[in-house]
Amino acid sequence: MGPHPAVAAIRLAVRRVLHDLLIQHTGTPDAVVSVPASPLPHERPAPPLVLVACSGGADSMALASALAFEAPRLGIRAGGVTVDHGLQPGSDLRAEEVVVRLRGLGLDPVESAAVTVGREGGPEAAARDARYAALDAAAERHGATAVLLGHTRDDQAETVLLGLARGSGIRSLSGMAAVSGAGGRYRRPFLGLDRQTARKACMVQSLPVWDDPHNADPAYTRSRLRHEGLPALEKALGKGVVEALARTARLSRDDADALDAWARQAEAAVRDSAGLLECAKLYALPPAVRRRVLRRAAIEAGAPAGSLFARHVEEVDRLITGWRGQGAINLPGKVVARRQGGRLVIRQG
Repeated sequence: MGPHPAVAAIRLAVRRVLHDLLIQHTGTPDAVVSVPASPLPHERPAPPLVLVACSGGADSMALASALAFEAPRLGIRAGGVTVDHGLQPGSDLRAEEVVVRLRGLGLDPVESAAVTVGREGGPEAAARDARYAALDAAAERHGATAVLLGHTRDDQAETVLLGLARGSGIRSLSGMAAVSGAGGRYRRPFLGLDRQTARKACMVQSLPVWDDPHNADPAYTRSRLRHEGLPALEKALGKGVVEALARTARLSRDDADALDAWARQAEAAVRDSAGLLECAKLYALPPAVRRRVLRRAAIEAGAPAGSLFARHVEEVDRLITGWRGQGAINLPGKVVARRQGGRLVIRQG
């Protein structure tokens, strides 16, 4: 008798990601890393290491259990990292509990990383920045090929709606990528699975899970969206809203990737010999391409990508399309954009 359907689904999702990583690591589609019986230590191939980011919640515990099951079958080492944000009393003790659970699954290495959450961009964004910095550091320290994240289709739907509310354009509507980060470090195997599948997989495997109270705290935007916004949409529009939003993310990502590639190609053609952006050539570009060139230029000048919204780029765009002698535009990160002699100058200060 095979595993429960929920367990089978999460294992299949993880197996696909691990297989892709193995191809990337070995360069051979059918290769499975195995350790020879008796060669000298320096002759043994080094199996890749994959880490799972685990909060102790249902999504990440289901992911950790699937990784622990599938990785040895492909000759891949599997470890885990839990991040202690220090935002709740006893968070350090809960982090240690997660470490014990991960080790109980057979993962190694396993560690807890304590971080200090700042205030820039709001509490959710600050916690996310601190978390990814800790995961990056852990991956570098252990030489991990990838870090698996437990984001589900429900998380994707919430991300699309948040992007829509911000009015940040098609890139925000594209949600989270299945592969992201430097060198494709972060992998999200569960973007095609719903949250209930992960929770069910934990239940049938008797895996203890921790429900973060922040996920139900109405002080947080995503929490309100999860418990009030999405249910209201489903009540008004019927079931299938989550699936439709996730599908929107996939389609939007394809379009956004194509436009980004076009903008990268166009950027060189709209700069003069000194590297400055020429307003007349920018004006001739399609608006979607031109705004991407402007956004890239602002980020290169020092504007934080997470704080640079569509409204900022639109203001800079008006220096090209609605020039009436207006003054400089102030952007996040103390970056300033101004038009000078037919050129667009974007720099800090």
